[in-house]
Amino acid sequence: MATENITPITIEATINAPVEKVWEFWNNPEHIKKWAFASPEWHAPKAENDLRVGGVFSTTMAAKDGSMSFDFGGTYDTVEENKLIAYRLEDGRKVKIVFEAAGDTTNITETFDPEIQNPIEMQKGGWQAILDNFKKHTEEN
Repeated sequence: MATENITPITIEATINAPVEKVWEFWNNPEHIKKWAFASPEWHAPKAENDLRVGGVFSTTMAAKDGSMSFDFGGTYDTVEENKLIAYRLEDGRKVKIVFEAAGDTTNITETFDPEIQNPIEMQKGGWQAILDNFKKHTEEN
């Protein structure tokens, strides 16, 4: 997919937890299965993560009623523990996640190339909902 004329989308959240915990909850498949979906009607029944440059990840996101599911996955380009993750999705789009430690809180800034099938605001809202779900799961556990 050609992305040279597409403006990346950025979402953010401040997590009330130290960066080491945020990193663990972001990358551990057992935690990923508890937050990697945008609404309560969905879940993530499967997650695999080989967190290293050249490693791959895959998360299955599925409607709880069984009506639809899809795999979200890619290959890591950059991994800097507790600081930065960059990866390419299977369709070639790029994603970058910056983790900024600020005492007992962590700021996450996620920038991603949009796809062309859905409106930008819908994509931004969906990715933000997943990030908000991550925040909730991390702060409550």
